[in-house]
Amino acid sequence: MTRITKLLLVAAIFIAASCAAPSLATAQPGYGGPPPRITCSSDDGRRNWCDVGPSRDIRLVRQISGSPCVRDSTWGVDRRGLWVDRGCRAEFIIGRVDQPPPPGPGRGTIVNCSSNDGGRRWCDIGPGRDVRLVRQISGSPCVRGSTWDIDRRGLWVDRGCRADFRVR
Repeated sequence: MTRITKLLLVAAIFIAASCAAPSLATAQPGYGGPPPRITCSSDDGRRNWCDVGPSRDIRLVRQISGSPCVRDSTWGVDRRGLWVDRGCRAEFIIGRVDQPPPPGPGRGTIVNCSSNDGGRRWCDIGPGRDVRLVRQISGSPCVRGSTWDIDRRGLWVDRGCRADFRVR
C-alpha cells in the first residue's frame, strides 16, 4: 500500500469516527424549549431550600398551597438556592425568564383587585373572561377558585387577597 493510500484511509477513518461521536453541545436555558420548572414546598411550615443550580433567575408561576407565597417574605433566593417558608408551596421557573410583555393592544389590561377588609369584592373587567394573576400583593393567599375567580359579575377576590390581574 502506498503512503498516499494509507493517509487517505486514516483520514477517512478519522472523519467517520468524528461523525459518529456524540455532540458535546448542550442547550442553554431559554433556548430550544420551555425553561425548567421545580416545585418547592415548606410542608412543615419551616424554611426549606430547593436546589436550582447556579441560576438565581427564579419566577413563581403557580402557587399550590393555601398559605401565601410572597417573594422575599415566604419565598426567595439566596446563596443556598431557592427557599420557601411558612407553608408556601409553589411551582417555579428556573433560568433566564423573560417577563410578560407590558399591557397593550391585544395583550390585555392590568386590573388591581383587593379584598382589603377580608370580604368578597368584585372588580369590573369588562367583557373579558381570560384572566391571569400576574402579581400577588397581599400576604394572604390568592388561589384561583378559592380566594379569587371570575363569575357573571366579574373578577372577585376574597379573604384578604390583593393582586394585579391581566385581563384579555
